[in-house]
Amino acid sequence: MYHPTTRLLTVLELLQSHGSIAGPEIARRLEVDVRSVRRYITMLRDMGIPIEAERGREGAYHLRPGYRLPPLMFTSDEIMAVVLGLMIARKLALANTAGTESAAAKIERVLPLEVRERIWAVQSALTFHLQSRADAPPAELVAALSWAAHTGTRAQIQYRDARGGDTAREIDPYGVVYHAGMWYTVGHCHLRDDLRVFRLDRIGQILLRETRFERPEGFDPLAYVLESIALAQGGWEVEVLLCVPLDEARRLVPPDVGALEAVDGGSLMRSTAGSLEWMARFLVWIGCPFEVRNPPELRDVLRGLGERLARANSLELASLK
Repeated sequence: MYHPTTRLLTVLELLQSHGSIAGPEIARRLEVDVRSVRRYITMLRDMGIPIEAERGREGAYHLRPGYRLPPLMFTSDEIMAVVLGLMIARKLALANTAGTESAAAKIERVLPLEVRERIWAVQSALTFHLQSRADAPPAELVAALSWAAHTGTRAQIQYRDARGGDTAREIDPYGVVYHAGMWYTVGHCHLRDDLRVFRLDRIGQILLRETRFERPEGFDPLAYVLESIALAQGGWEVEVLLCVPLDEARRLVPPDVGALEAVDGGSLMRSTAGSLEWMARFLVWIGCPFEVRNPPELRDVLRGLGERLARANSLELASLK
């Protein structure tokens, strides 16, 4: 729940950060009605803040031209949230290390001693066990691709494929995705005339074009990247019927392990696996009834795994007698 003072400060922040903002939009962000917004505006005016309003039921509010508010101070909880965010970004290489370090240093310099000591305590005591496999891509690259996806602007990139070959491509980026230590962008590749996933660590130069595009309605970049990873591991093509409803299957199978669809008898999992031994162990681990449809070799691996488990269990029982 918002505290009234917090709402008042939030209105002030919205007015400071927007040239003009409508009353209904303020109400939506604060989760209050428009009458409450009018009350907050009146309270701010009583405090000497020169807020002007446009006529009309949904008239917008704005600060008088030329008037600037002093910067608002963060609360202790807000500072803690910012610092935790910087720690996670540093751990996962979500941003350039120098950028996170300098941002943290600037924040610490202006903090009261008591709050600064709390921050130091968190930084020294808190440990994240998070996966990070790659260095962060240049901030300019992430910003350029994000802008292209947001504005529907085509991009020209220099891309190095898995074999080391470089190609110049024009792409319509639909979004930027971070997953399991890697950065990706997904969109329409005009060279291949198809939807493609590109790793950002393989993108060299980027140039935004003047050509515009429209992203397909309802397209989910994260879901597409995860499905592409699940189906592009290389090796064995796997099809397994999981004898559980689709919602249950989605709870058991991470989207980057297998693609799922509802079928008669349960949920069909499609995947590719570099190791059938790993896939067999995964199927045993999720603990639901299943039927291997492809490849037949996976059944042999499962049979061998079952025999090893049975022998290990017999030895354990014998040692307990």
